Amino acid sequence: MQEELQKKIEQALDERVRPALHDHGGDVVVTDFADGVLKIRMTGRCSNCPSATITTEQLIEKEMTEALPEIKRVVLITQVSDELLDMARAILEHRMP
Repeated sequence: MQEELQKKIEQALDERVRPALHDHGGDVVVTDFADGVLKIRMTGRCSNCPSATITTEQLIEKEMTEALPEIKRVVLITQVSDELLDMARAILEHRMP
């Protein structure tokens, strides 16, 4: 990603998205941008929130596509934390974490 575009994306997130996420104890991290698609990951209290997809669609995508014409779509990347994976493995192996 070009450094100038990366700065624009971060500025738009700071001004238009992060204040609302911070109100809920969360944040957003850009993981990639290519071919008009901005890929993000939610952090903090927003990371495992059931409403993260709705937040992405109704807040983040709307604000970012309005702010930057280079962005056509925003995709939420969801991951399971290593800690949760370790706990699941322990349960499946019949041992307590």
